[in-house]
Amino acid sequence: MTVKLIRRAMDLLPLLTRGRFIERLDEAIGEAVESLEQRDKGSATLTITLTFTQVGDRLDIKPAVKSKLPEAEPLTATPFWTIDGKLSVQHPSQVDMFAGPRGLDRDTA
Repeated sequence: MTVKLIRRAMDLLPLLTRGRFIERLDEAIGEAVESLEQRDKGSATLTITLTFTQVGDRLDIKPAVKSKLPEAEPLTATPFWTIDGKLSVQHPSQVDMFAGPRGLDRDTA
């Protein structure tokens, strides 16, 4: 009987946690790409950690994947003014330009 020796990362990774690690890595990659597609600019970081622990004559390898996705764009403040205890988006000392045409005051014309 010959023993298959693993010397390459590409041979090792699919064996970790019986393939569940690769599934999680694939999910993390998908989330990063999807998050970046929703923006004009940004970056995402995936960090793969392999922890090797010697236990007697056995070597345990524990994988982990962590992702840092772009932060959501911050929401901006909306200005309001208060008039008689109520909110308004119109500054009280400015004329409303969008109310439509006004009638002509014949006395001042």
